[in-house]
Amino acid sequence: MTASSTRRPASGRSRTVAGAATAVVAALLLSGCGDQTDAAIARREAAKTRDVHAPLFKKLPKAVQDKGFLQVGSDATYKPVEFRKNGAIVGIDPDLATAMSKQLGVKLNFNNATFDTLMGGLKSRRYDIAMSAMTDTKERQKGIDSTTGKKISEGVDFVDYFNAGVSLYVQQGKGSTVTDWADLCGKSIAVQRGTVSHDYAKDQAEKCKKDGEKTISIEAFDNDSEAQTRLRTGGVDAVSSDYPVAAYAVKTSGGGKDFKVVGDQVEAAPYGIAVPKSQPQLRDALKAALEATIKNGDYAKILKKWQVKDAGVKEVKLNGGS
Repeated sequence: MTASSTRRPASGRSRTVAGAATAVVAALLLSGCGDQTDAAIARREAAKTRDVHAPLFKKLPKAVQDKGFLQVGSDATYKPVEFRKNGAIVGIDPDLATAMSKQLGVKLNFNNATFDTLMGGLKSRRYDIAMSAMTDTKERQKGIDSTTGKKISEGVDFVDYFNAGVSLYVQQGKGSTVTDWADLCGKSIAVQRGTVSHDYAKDQAEKCKKDGEKTISIEAFDNDSEAQTRLRTGGVDAVSSDYPVAAYAVKTSGGGKDFKVVGDQVEAAPYGIAVPKSQPQLRDALKAALEATIKNGDYAKILKKWQVKDAGVKEVKLNGGS
């Protein structure tokens, strides 16, 4: 604030009188605007987003009730599970989260990040949960790095909500000789880093070497869109993605003329919402919310909308992955 250039009257005003006047003004401002502390602002914002009368609101931990929302870590590059459209994150997971929020009475706010940073985000409490087409595996449950075999965190609990295998796809109409994983020895594949497809490709590369054949050249990218671009431009022989992602890419890329799926799904496993081991009450509330969406029909409508109804579950399990 710029200092006033007006001269002070000779008689002056005492520091006490000026301080009292300031206090009165401050009191009037507070009475007119309310408490402006960070905690008070947070309480008012939570009141705008939460519904204390929602069926499952009381099942949530008190801290989440007070906050009024959950921060969700997600890699929004995985069509149709989660992706950006007109600036918003949309897809199967966001739609399911919206349906769950109606049961829980708090919003689930999606935050975009690369897939291989999501577990670290949970560990550092940047996110409350992760919902990102994440396959429920024993390694993730136990906090073990699948590459090194070392324990890197306490692990997570999974609330399983979807079933999907890994699919392989190639360029359409380019005379590809790849018809399944066994044909990839000596060839190249693009995958998203840190995914089950990445792990499976590494396993198959080792198998090729053990069988006395040339290994598989694996190119790992931050997101699945980059892997698809690599295939579209002929840089690799194939791409591997989860079934719903592969099916969506084959159907939409180039009007359905770019890619084709080859072979059968492998490594079928559940997707799960990852919840820190230290949050069992939150885990159970999320499980109850998913069960409610199945019971009221919202779950089936969402899967039908995205044409993945065959991947739905009838029972919500905890840590059902292997």
